[in-house]
Amino acid sequence: MKGFNKFNLDKDILKSLNILDYKTPSKVQEEVIPVLIDRNNILVKSKTGTGKSASFAIPICNQIKPLERTLKALIIVPTRELALQVKEEIEKIGRIKKVKCSMISGKEPLNNQILELKQGANVVVATPGRMIDHISRKSIDLSNLDYFVIDEVDKMFTKGFKADIDTIIKSVPKIACKAFFSATVENDLKDICEEYMTNYKYIEVKESEEILKNEIVQQYIKVNNLDTLIEKDSKYENLKKLLYKYKPETAIIFANTKRNAEILCKDMKRDGFLAEQIHGDISQERRFFIIDAFKKHEFNILISSDIISRGIHIDDVSLVVNYDIPMDEEVYVHRIGRTGRAGKKGIAVSLVSASENKSFEDIQNYIKHEIDSIDIKCTEKDKEDYELKVKDIKEKGSLLEFQQEDEFSGEVTKIHINLGKKKKIRIGDIVGALNNIENIENEDLGVIKIYDNYSTVDILNKKGIPFLNEYSEIIVKNKKAKVREEK
Repeated sequence: MKGFNKFNLDKDILKSLNILDYKTPSKVQEEVIPVLIDRNNILVKSKTGTGKSASFAIPICNQIKPLERTLKALIIVPTRELALQVKEEIEKIGRIKKVKCSMISGKEPLNNQILELKQGANVVVATPGRMIDHISRKSIDLSNLDYFVIDEVDKMFTKGFKADIDTIIKSVPKIACKAFFSATVENDLKDICEEYMTNYKYIEVKESEEILKNEIVQQYIKVNNLDTLIEKDSKYENLKKLLYKYKPETAIIFANTKRNAEILCKDMKRDGFLAEQIHGDISQERRFFIIDAFKKHEFNILISSDIISRGIHIDDVSLVVNYDIPMDEEVYVHRIGRTGRAGKKGIAVSLVSASENKSFEDIQNYIKHEIDSIDIKCTEKDKEDYELKVKDIKEKGSLLEFQQEDEFSGEVTKIHINLGKKKKIRIGDIVGALNNIENIENEDLGVIKIYDNYSTVDILNKKGIPFLNEYSEIIVKNKKAKVREEK
């Protein structure tokens, strides 16, 4: 039996996976999904870009009963960016099954999060500090948890979150299945994990070599050690030629230090490239904004320190450039793992100066793969064509309707209703109003969320568009409400 059918998943989960074009489980999914369906504790070592988030999202969504309002899974992650990303994965996989997921992190009003939790979340994705706020306020009930997941567990413990995890886990039922995921696992991490769970299975997924060889074209360019902007063989001049020649839809350029990232970003902007930078000195809120804009293709070159080399999923990155060669071989693997994701092809090019030759040789030994040397030549026509691409990106970025495509478009339609909490609207009021619409029944209603001044509801089974074509207003709790598609 091929594909995800072998796991005996719920038909609605299989339908979502098919819409998302998840055809064949990755190695980490093969290993993890059956273990979590059976609710066994695990510690997983798996590289980034291997489908790790889906490996826990699929069994969690599969086990949640339709229309269940109880909190069944808590997922702790180190950053707000990763929290949003995991939330999006769970919402996609569980959308047709009506799984309700809430994100709890800093920089968001606490009262809004409390309101959302009261509406009955099935899954919560949270950062540690804000999770402790909710536990202390007793605004979240963890007593019925089936799953407790920590993603990027090595980061969690090296960045000083252990005390927070100690506090959180005291509220987690002992019988809850615990699953910890990490890109690296040392003996001290295993010791820490044994404090939180017993009789766990250790899963190490060794798939990096296969991914690097088959899905990512790796190349390098020899550059002059004297890296001045005017030197024709400098890193910067080779980088420009590389971009003009390959014309990537999206590119991530990695520098070893925030200073190098800042200088490179300034130079690239001066030369007309659509570039933004991200590193540890940039606030989390600003990083969140920049990554979101990059995902929406509002610019096409992201310059980064290693802050996003692992853990952040940005799909369809055409090109990764190592502007500086990392000293750590694992960092190289994490960096180039930003491209060639989910079975798609990608290109990774390293700019190697003489002083970096030894580090680059160590990387090739580590990945057991010889990387091809290339010499980039580009014409004035290449540069002109690239400038046309930049102009096109600018024009698209200025359009309000330029949004990320919804894979569920047609099958599921999110409806915006202009009444919310301030008008004392409850979920039951919206269900009642929509049940009065001909051809819409309870099983056609997906996740419903109530906000202060508006509400949203997923209409399933391809009934959303016909509904919007016929109705611009409905009656909710004896009040006229305008309805439209939620953008």
